[in-house]
Amino acid sequence: MQFHLNGFRPGDPDVHDPVDAAGAPDTPPDAVDVLIVGCGPAGLTLAAQMAAFPDIRTRIIEQKDGPLQRGQADGIACRTMEMFQAFGFVDKVLRESYWVNETTFWRPDEADRGRIVRGGRMQDTEDGLSEFPHVILNQARVHDFYLEKMRNAPTRLVPDYGRRFAGLTVDPDADYPVTVTADRLDPGHEGQTQTIRARYVVGCDGARSGVRKAIGRELRGDSANKAWGVMDVLAVTDFPDIRLKGLIQSADEGSIVLIPREGGYLFRIYVEMDALARDERVASRNITADHLIAATQRVLRPYSFEVKEVAWWSVYEIGQRLCDRYDDAPGDGTRTPRVFIAGDACHTHSPKAGQGMNVSMRDAFNLGWKLAAVLRGQCAPEVLHSYSEERQKVARMLIDFDREWSKMLGSPPRSKADPDGVDPEEFRAYFARQQRYTAGTTIEYGPGVFRAEGRWQALAPGYPLGRRFHSAPVVRLADAKPMQLGHVVQADGRWRVIAFAGPDGAGIAALCGHLGGADSFLRRVTPNGADVDAVVDFRAVFRQGVHDVKVEDLPPELLPRKGRFGLIDYEKAFCADPAADIFAMRGIDPDGCIVVVRPDQHVAHVLPLDGHADLAGFFEGFLRPAG
Repeated sequence: MQFHLNGFRPGDPDVHDPVDAAGAPDTPPDAVDVLIVGCGPAGLTLAAQMAAFPDIRTRIIEQKDGPLQRGQADGIACRTMEMFQAFGFVDKVLRESYWVNETTFWRPDEADRGRIVRGGRMQDTEDGLSEFPHVILNQARVHDFYLEKMRNAPTRLVPDYGRRFAGLTVDPDADYPVTVTADRLDPGHEGQTQTIRARYVVGCDGARSGVRKAIGRELRGDSANKAWGVMDVLAVTDFPDIRLKGLIQSADEGSIVLIPREGGYLFRIYVEMDALARDERVASRNITADHLIAATQRVLRPYSFEVKEVAWWSVYEIGQRLCDRYDDAPGDGTRTPRVFIAGDACHTHSPKAGQGMNVSMRDAFNLGWKLAAVLRGQCAPEVLHSYSEERQKVARMLIDFDREWSKMLGSPPRSKADPDGVDPEEFRAYFARQQRYTAGTTIEYGPGVFRAEGRWQALAPGYPLGRRFHSAPVVRLADAKPMQLGHVVQADGRWRVIAFAGPDGAGIAALCGHLGGADSFLRRVTPNGADVDAVVDFRAVFRQGVHDVKVEDLPPELLPRKGRFGLIDYEKAFCADPAADIFAMRGIDPDGCIVVVRPDQHVAHVLPLDGHADLAGFFEGFLRPAG
């Protein structure tokens, strides 16, 4: 973490100096750059991203009267933990959360099918998949961390609670094209209507999204006519694997997904309920928490299950639904998007694979830096089409996976009496095959404006184009600090160009000479007076050990002068860690290469070290010259 760049400042470095609010009204203005509707995980991810830019006016409104307190999602995939690292609060999540180390599988006892027995266990996440584990933590705590990030940002962004979205209109020719009306529900303002004008609006307002309806988009899909209950409980049980994630199939009483929770005592139960009739809604069943407890007790036989407290519970129907587009663009190229939807507003599915919150937050992570780039004049508005193009494909994969996974979970185990059921070994094998997907590490964006073709992929096969930048250990040269290279990619809207050196540092000096040249693309896209890494952050990794490379021999591009004092940034150069060589781990070509990383941590390009013109051409394809 770097601070004190523009002068010594005591106190918590996570609390940034506020932007100058001189002359600003006491209440938020009615015109903003970005209006976010909804304080769920997608909305808060986007708000935390936008709060990082002091020059962008952002506002977030929420119908509820305050922050979420309990319930809802809890699974946090490895890839999402990598994203939390970029936002700066992953250590807090690691400290509080339950770490999913193993998953156990239970099935009917062949000798007595009224009982369940352990059928096996499996490591939850394969070694080396990520530097972070798969963890479980109450969604409300994730919200808390985002809210703290927003409060500490230069803009001091806080949600406006008690505002219910009522409608919107779009006038593409206006300075603030989107006009939103909201009903005031907060004390003292009930019955009032508020109008907010915005350059862009993002609906993160859930499966019943008013923003989605206002732009004429529709969730399409089907329901499996299955009802599942979910509850967070404090209970006494002799079930031996109660502190391990478990997939439990009974012979005749349905299935359970067991998720231990943070704190050592709480755990979550997803339990299969009776099938719904065609077109029947779960609300008509009048299901209570006692029904969920009784169903759990039947599945867990012969083990006891005595509930002491139900912290939260709900019942839901399995359904997989998806929007065909995530924005209001007409599709004929006549105008660029002004209104977007994210999270449950554009895709819904069952929660049992732990993907909903994760995919929703990564929707927002994909969109946030693109909005910032357009609003700051770095990119043309046309690049915003890429959000729907990239994320809709991801959700379609999720829907397909969830449909198959839900079918398997809702099917009885195969037996002589039910030969059409699911073979427990097949069930376990499917879970194993999908581990990388559920960890979030297989998502791959296709070629487009922000991702090159794979002409030079062989130079770094460990960094597949379109996938997330897979971190690996390095040692920072200036202070010999062992660290993860991926942690330099922060949620600050900047691109990263990481040069992996050839033998004895070959190729780095020439690349630095190109980047530092008077007519280099890097100079053209960097605003006058800004730090040289304000838009594109250049780093280098050397093959030699940390004692074999001299700081004083580094080119000035790896020791840039920054800030109002022209201080030297010593954190641009790294060396291979002898205990875990990043060059071998990621298959870096002996002659080195360049890896370009997007602001959302996905690999955009791989090039030879001497591919200076191609590097410039890639960035000039979307970055505008700075003023």
